[in-house]
Amino acid sequence: MAFDFILMLTSDDRTIPDAPARLNEALEGGVRHIGFKDVGLPVPELKNLADTIRAAGGRSYLEVVSLDEESELASARAAVELDVDCLLGGTRPRAVTEVTRHHPLRYYPFPGRITGHPSVLEGPPEDIVTSARRLADLEHVHGLDLLAYRFQGDVPGLMRQVCEAVAKPVIMAGSIDSAERIEATAQAGAAGFTVGTAALGGVFPAEATGFAAQVRTILAITSRARAHSTAPRRIALVAHDTRKTHLRAWVTRHANSLQGHRLTCTGGTGRIVTETAPHLTVQRLQRGARGGDQQLGALIATGELDAVIFFADPTVAHSGDVDLQALTRLAMLHDVPLALSPSAADMIADSLPSRGEP
Repeated sequence: MAFDFILMLTSDDRTIPDAPARLNEALEGGVRHIGFKDVGLPVPELKNLADTIRAAGGRSYLEVVSLDEESELASARAAVELDVDCLLGGTRPRAVTEVTRHHPLRYYPFPGRITGHPSVLEGPPEDIVTSARRLADLEHVHGLDLLAYRFQGDVPGLMRQVCEAVAKPVIMAGSIDSAERIEATAQAGAAGFTVGTAALGGVFPAEATGFAAQVRTILAITSRARAHSTAPRRIALVAHDTRKTHLRAWVTRHANSLQGHRLTCTGGTGRIVTETAPHLTVQRLQRGARGGDQQLGALIATGELDAVIFFADPTVAHSGDVDLQALTRLAMLHDVPLALSPSAADMIADSLPSRGEP
């Protein structure tokens, strides 16, 4: 994620009755991350919601609202049945991952002690951070869903501590109802945030009436806040052999912008990046000819990359042209920015929030 707004079609911990109509308005407003709960509408209607979101090129989320184990596991089974992209919430990760571990969905449980309806986050910050670390260490947990603004205390401080404590993405949820709170989540290092009731209630100051206008307003606030985001971006770097010189020059020019972000490279490209800028954080995959491009494709498909930069040479036939076509298709399908030339790559580098030394 690159600090995304996740619209929840929910109110009072239930999917709203007119969710299908509101979904159409939301898509008109331009939002691409949309969620709901497994209560409030029959399963067939929830399945239609998930299918519509995916058909529109969006990413679907189901959020757990139950506090007892039986209901929480029922929500996990519903997420699998509905084939959503992400499951948010819940407090029993070991039991839930027995249900979800063989499904491609991404799972983001709640850290800390959760009580009541609507849910409240309780306990001292150090206990919540410890809980976050333990959850993030679990294999089939892909991120965290922090009920930040349901915590009575220093919310910006708690968000920052949790984001700094774990390497996996953290989504902020609960009572985010102002531009100031969205900005605070970005500055804390969140990968995204959810808004439900506030958008449905027209809380955000929009230039026009209607739900679509609310969505556009929150997206505009998100875009401004993204410039102050402290979350590291996850960027793939690849280059054809005849474009390795271009890659080295580009990395040299943008080494300061790339510092603090997480680079993933196929084998040969990773070696060049590491040699060119040893201070950068680089994860090396297999060489392209040995499956590295397919590994990148898997990362795109599971939502673990924020951008792909591929220095491609269009003047020479390559044995990996089919792999490039596959990566291009996946990037389009999963709405991941893809740059195939230095100028396009410059635009991605210029948009990165600063995480290096001033």
